[in-house]
Amino acid sequence: LLFFIRTDVASVSPWSAPIIWEGNFDSTLIDSIYKQQNLTIATTVFALGKYTRFVKDFLESAEQHYFVGFRVHYYLFTDQPESVPEVKMGENRSLTVQNVPSLNRWQDISMSRMEKLENLIENELVNEADYIFCLDIDTKFYGRWGAETLGRLVGVIHPWFFDAPRSQFTYERRPESKAYIPVEEGDYYYAGAAFGGSLEDVHHLTKTCREQLNIDAANSIEAVWQEESHLNKYFLLNKPSKLLSPEYMWRDINEKAAQIKIVRFTNVPKNYAEVRPNP
Repeated sequence: LLFFIRTDVASVSPWSAPIIWEGNFDSTLIDSIYKQQNLTIATTVFALGKYTRFVKDFLESAEQHYFVGFRVHYYLFTDQPESVPEVKMGENRSLTVQNVPSLNRWQDISMSRMEKLENLIENELVNEADYIFCLDIDTKFYGRWGAETLGRLVGVIHPWFFDAPRSQFTYERRPESKAYIPVEEGDYYYAGAAFGGSLEDVHHLTKTCREQLNIDAANSIEAVWQEESHLNKYFLLNKPSKLLSPEYMWRDINEKAAQIKIVRFTNVPKNYAEVRPNP
Protein backbone atom coordinates (compact mmCIF):
# COMPACT_ATOMS: atom_id res chain seq x y z
CA LEU A 1 0.00 0.00 0.00
CA LEU A 2 1.76 3.15 -1.23
CA PHE A 3 -0.77 5.69 0.02
CA PHE A 4 -2.60 6.02 3.33
CA ILE A 5 -5.58 8.17 4.25
CA ARG A 6 -5.14 11.18 6.51
CA THR A 7 -8.40 12.10 8.17
CA ASP A 8 -7.83 15.86 8.64
CA VAL A 9 -7.39 16.59 4.91
CA ALA A 10 -8.79 15.34 1.62
CA SER A 11 -6.43 12.63 0.38
CA VAL A 12 -8.29 11.94 -2.87
CA SER A 13 -9.78 14.26 -5.49
CA PRO A 14 -13.40 13.91 -6.69
CA TRP A 15 -12.03 12.00 -9.72
CA SER A 16 -10.01 9.63 -7.48
CA ALA A 17 -6.55 11.14 -8.02
CA PRO A 18 -4.33 10.93 -4.92
CA ILE A 19 -3.54 14.18 -3.09
CA ILE A 20 -0.07 13.94 -1.58
CA TRP A 21 0.25 15.05 2.04
CA GLU A 22 2.83 14.25 4.69
CA GLY A 23 1.65 11.10 6.46
CA ASN A 24 -0.21 9.53 3.53
CA PHE A 25 2.67 7.90 1.65
CA ASP A 26 5.59 5.55 2.40
CA SER A 27 8.66 7.34 1.07
CA THR A 28 11.03 4.37 1.41
CA LEU A 29 8.72 2.04 -0.50
CA ILE A 30 7.97 4.60 -3.24
CA ASP A 31 11.68 5.35 -3.72
CA SER A 32 12.57 1.66 -3.95
CA ILE A 33 9.95 1.12 -6.67
CA TYR A 34 10.91 4.13 -8.78
CA LYS A 35 14.67 3.74 -8.41
CA GLN A 36 14.48 0.42 -10.26
CA GLN A 37 13.25 2.33 -13.33
CA ASN A 38 16.48 4.34 -13.77
CA LEU A 39 14.53 7.54 -14.37
CA THR A 40 15.69 11.00 -15.40
CA ILE A 41 13.72 13.98 -14.14
CA ALA A 42 14.10 17.16 -16.21
CA THR A 43 13.50 20.32 -14.20
CA THR A 44 13.06 23.75 -15.74
CA VAL A 45 13.45 27.18 -14.16
CA PHE A 46 13.52 30.71 -15.56
CA ALA A 47 15.79 33.41 -14.13
CA LEU A 48 15.53 36.64 -16.10
CA GLY A 49 16.77 40.04 -14.98
CA LYS A 50 17.15 40.35 -11.23
CA TYR A 51 15.72 36.86 -10.69
CA THR A 52 19.22 35.43 -11.17
CA ARG A 53 19.75 36.22 -7.47
CA PHE A 54 17.51 33.26 -6.58
CA VAL A 55 19.44 30.64 -8.57
CA LYS A 56 22.00 29.74 -5.90
CA ASP A 57 19.50 29.06 -3.10
CA PHE A 58 17.19 27.19 -5.43
CA LEU A 59 19.89 24.84 -6.74
CA GLU A 60 21.69 24.34 -3.42
CA SER A 61 18.44 23.51 -1.61
CA ALA A 62 17.31 21.28 -4.50
CA GLU A 63 20.54 19.32 -4.25
CA GLN A 64 19.68 18.60 -0.60
CA HIS A 65 15.98 17.76 -0.96
CA TYR A 66 14.79 17.32 -4.55
CA PHE A 67 14.68 13.79 -5.98
CA VAL A 68 17.72 12.82 -3.93
CA GLY A 69 19.27 9.65 -5.36
CA PHE A 70 17.66 10.14 -8.78
CA ARG A 71 19.10 11.43 -12.03
CA VAL A 72 18.10 15.09 -12.35
CA HIS A 73 18.86 17.47 -15.23
CA TYR A 74 18.14 21.13 -14.52
CA TYR A 75 17.47 23.48 -17.44
CA LEU A 76 17.93 27.13 -16.51
CA PHE A 77 16.63 29.76 -18.94
CA THR A 78 18.28 33.14 -18.38
CA ASP A 79 19.20 36.36 -20.15
CA GLN A 80 22.35 36.60 -18.00
CA PRO A 81 24.23 33.30 -18.34
CA GLU A 82 27.40 34.98 -17.06
CA SER A 83 25.81 35.59 -13.65
CA VAL A 84 24.74 31.98 -13.02
CA PRO A 85 26.67 30.91 -9.90
CA GLU A 86 28.75 27.75 -9.60
CA VAL A 87 26.77 25.21 -7.58
CA LYS A 88 28.23 21.83 -6.72
CA MET A 89 26.06 19.08 -8.17
CA GLY A 90 25.72 15.57 -6.85
CA GLU A 91 26.30 12.40 -8.83
CA ASN A 92 23.98 12.04 -11.87
CA ARG A 93 22.88 15.67 -11.51
CA SER A 94 23.57 18.31 -14.14
CA LEU A 95 22.70 21.86 -15.13
CA THR A 96 22.22 23.20 -18.66
CA VAL A 97 22.01 26.99 -19.05
CA GLN A 98 19.95 28.24 -21.99
CA ASN A 99 20.33 31.84 -23.08
CA VAL A 100 17.04 33.63 -23.81
CA PRO A 101 16.35 37.26 -24.73
CA SER A 102 15.44 39.84 -22.09
CA LEU A 103 11.83 40.98 -21.87
CA ASN A 104 10.55 44.26 -20.46
CA ARG A 105 7.38 43.07 -18.72
CA TRP A 106 7.24 40.30 -16.16
CA GLN A 107 3.86 39.37 -17.65
CA ASP A 108 5.59 38.69 -20.98
CA ILE A 109 8.23 36.60 -19.23
CA SER A 110 5.45 34.59 -17.60
CA MET A 111 3.58 34.11 -20.86
CA SER A 112 6.64 33.14 -22.92
CA ARG A 113 7.47 30.21 -20.64
CA MET A 114 4.94 27.79 -22.13
CA GLU A 115 6.43 28.17 -25.61
CA LYS A 116 9.98 27.68 -24.30
CA LEU A 117 8.92 24.53 -22.42
CA GLU A 118 7.06 23.16 -25.45
CA ASN A 119 10.16 23.64 -27.62
CA LEU A 120 12.53 22.18 -25.02
CA ILE A 121 10.45 18.99 -24.79
CA GLU A 122 10.19 18.66 -28.58
CA ASN A 123 13.80 19.45 -29.43
CA GLU A 124 15.90 18.22 -26.51
CA LEU A 125 14.09 16.05 -24.01
CA VAL A 126 12.43 13.39 -26.14
CA ASN A 127 15.08 10.74 -25.43
CA GLU A 128 16.68 12.52 -22.46
CA ALA A 129 14.08 12.43 -19.68
CA ASP A 130 11.12 10.46 -18.36
CA TYR A 131 9.39 13.18 -16.34
CA ILE A 132 9.56 16.95 -16.23
CA PHE A 133 8.78 19.49 -13.51
CA CYS A 134 8.48 23.19 -14.27
CA LEU A 135 9.25 25.26 -11.17
CA ASP A 136 9.60 28.93 -10.28
CA ILE A 137 13.15 30.06 -9.47
CA ASP A 138 12.22 32.42 -6.58
CA THR A 139 11.69 29.42 -4.34
CA LYS A 140 13.60 27.22 -1.93
CA PHE A 141 13.39 23.59 -0.77
CA TYR A 142 13.18 22.81 2.94
CA GLY A 143 12.05 19.18 2.87
CA ARG A 144 11.74 16.09 0.73
CA TRP A 145 10.32 16.39 -2.79
CA GLY A 146 10.66 12.88 -4.18
CA ALA A 147 9.17 10.06 -6.21
CA GLU A 148 5.80 10.40 -4.46
CA THR A 149 5.24 13.39 -6.80
CA LEU A 150 5.69 11.46 -10.04
CA GLY A 151 2.63 11.00 -12.20
CA ARG A 152 1.25 11.38 -15.69
CA LEU A 153 -0.03 14.92 -15.03
CA VAL A 154 0.73 16.66 -11.74
CA GLY A 155 -0.69 19.89 -10.34
CA VAL A 156 0.00 21.64 -7.04
CA ILE A 157 -2.87 23.06 -4.98
CA HIS A 158 -2.24 26.79 -4.53
CA PRO A 159 -1.27 27.69 -0.93
CA TRP A 160 -3.62 30.69 -0.77
CA PHE A 161 -6.72 28.75 -1.80
CA PHE A 162 -6.37 25.19 -0.47
CA ASP A 163 -9.01 25.76 2.23
CA ALA A 164 -10.97 28.51 0.46
CA PRO A 165 -14.41 28.10 -1.15
CA ARG A 166 -14.46 27.93 -4.93
CA SER A 167 -16.17 31.33 -5.12
CA GLN A 168 -12.91 32.92 -3.95
CA PHE A 169 -10.68 31.30 -6.62
CA THR A 170 -9.06 33.92 -8.84
CA TYR A 171 -9.89 32.22 -12.13
CA GLU A 172 -10.20 34.27 -15.32
CA ARG A 173 -13.88 35.33 -15.32
CA ARG A 174 -14.14 37.13 -18.68
CA PRO A 175 -15.74 34.93 -21.35
CA GLU A 176 -13.60 36.67 -24.02
CA SER A 177 -10.49 34.90 -22.69
CA LYS A 178 -9.57 31.33 -23.55
CA ALA A 179 -8.77 30.89 -19.83
CA TYR A 180 -12.39 31.63 -18.86
CA ILE A 181 -13.89 29.46 -16.12
CA PRO A 182 -17.56 30.08 -15.19
CA VAL A 183 -18.39 30.77 -11.53
CA GLU A 184 -20.10 27.40 -11.06
CA GLU A 185 -17.11 25.40 -12.39
CA GLY A 186 -13.68 24.51 -11.05
CA ASP A 187 -12.16 21.86 -8.79
CA TYR A 188 -9.07 23.42 -7.20
CA TYR A 189 -6.99 26.51 -7.77
CA TYR A 190 -3.58 25.36 -8.99
CA ALA A 191 -0.26 27.16 -8.59
CA GLY A 192 1.49 28.22 -11.77
CA ALA A 193 4.77 28.03 -9.86
CA ALA A 194 4.97 24.23 -10.01
CA PHE A 195 3.54 21.60 -12.34
CA GLY A 196 4.82 18.50 -14.06
CA GLY A 197 4.30 14.99 -15.31
CA SER A 198 5.31 12.75 -18.18
CA LEU A 199 6.97 14.40 -21.18
CA GLU A 200 3.99 13.63 -23.39
CA ASP A 201 1.43 15.08 -20.99
CA VAL A 202 3.41 18.21 -20.14
CA HIS A 203 4.10 18.75 -23.84
CA HIS A 204 0.35 18.69 -24.50
CA LEU A 205 -0.22 21.08 -21.59
CA THR A 206 2.42 23.60 -22.71
CA LYS A 207 1.36 23.44 -26.36
CA THR A 208 -2.31 23.98 -25.48
CA CYS A 209 -1.57 26.85 -23.09
CA ARG A 210 0.76 28.48 -25.63
CA GLU A 211 -1.95 28.28 -28.31
CA GLN A 212 -4.58 29.73 -25.97
CA LEU A 213 -2.25 32.53 -24.85
CA ASN A 214 -1.62 33.40 -28.52
CA ILE A 215 -5.35 33.49 -29.29
CA ASP A 216 -5.91 35.80 -26.31
CA ALA A 217 -3.04 38.03 -27.45
CA ALA A 218 -4.50 38.25 -30.95
CA ASN A 219 -7.77 39.36 -29.35
CA SER A 220 -5.97 41.93 -27.17
CA ILE A 221 -6.83 40.21 -23.90
CA GLU A 222 -4.46 39.06 -21.19
CA ALA A 223 -5.76 36.59 -18.61
CA VAL A 224 -5.78 37.92 -15.06
CA TRP A 225 -2.88 35.68 -13.96
CA GLN A 226 -1.35 35.05 -17.39
CA GLU A 227 -0.10 31.46 -17.75
CA GLU A 228 -1.48 30.45 -14.32
CA SER A 229 -5.00 31.28 -15.52
CA HIS A 230 -4.49 29.14 -18.63
CA LEU A 231 -2.98 26.33 -16.54
CA ASN A 232 -6.09 26.31 -14.35
CA LYS A 233 -8.32 26.12 -17.43
CA TYR A 234 -6.21 23.25 -18.79
CA PHE A 235 -6.45 21.32 -15.50
CA LEU A 236 -10.21 21.87 -15.43
CA LEU A 237 -10.53 20.14 -18.80
CA ASN A 238 -7.63 17.68 -18.34
CA LYS A 239 -7.76 16.46 -14.73
CA PRO A 240 -4.36 15.90 -13.10
CA SER A 241 -3.61 12.27 -12.30
CA LYS A 242 -1.95 13.36 -9.05
CA LEU A 243 -2.30 16.47 -6.90
CA LEU A 244 0.37 17.79 -4.57
CA SER A 245 -0.72 19.48 -1.37
CA PRO A 246 0.46 23.03 -0.57
CA GLU A 247 3.42 21.46 1.28
CA TYR A 248 4.93 21.42 -2.23
CA MET A 249 4.43 25.16 -2.87
CA TRP A 250 3.99 26.96 0.42
CA ARG A 251 3.75 30.73 0.92
CA ASP A 252 6.64 31.36 3.27
CA ILE A 253 8.63 29.16 5.65
CA ASN A 254 7.33 31.19 8.61
CA GLU A 255 3.64 30.82 7.73
CA LYS A 256 1.68 28.28 9.77
CA ALA A 257 -1.42 26.25 8.98
CA ALA A 258 -2.77 23.29 10.94
CA GLN A 259 -2.89 20.99 7.91
CA ILE A 260 0.74 21.68 6.94
CA LYS A 261 2.87 19.24 8.94
CA ILE A 262 5.98 19.87 6.86
CA VAL A 263 7.02 22.63 4.48
CA ARG A 264 8.84 21.13 1.50
CA PHE A 265 9.09 24.02 -0.94
CA THR A 266 8.24 27.71 -0.54
CA ASN A 267 8.16 31.05 -2.20
CA VAL A 268 11.05 33.26 -1.14
CA PRO A 269 9.73 36.54 0.36
CA LYS A 270 10.73 39.42 -1.92
CA ASN A 271 9.91 42.94 -2.94
CA TYR A 272 8.26 42.43 -6.33
CA ALA A 273 8.62 46.12 -7.21
CA GLU A 274 12.35 45.75 -6.85
CA VAL A 275 12.92 42.47 -8.74
CA ARG A 276 10.37 42.78 -11.54
CA PRO A 277 11.16 44.90 -14.61
CA ASN A 278 7.80 46.68 -14.41
CA PRO A 279 5.08 47.14 -11.74
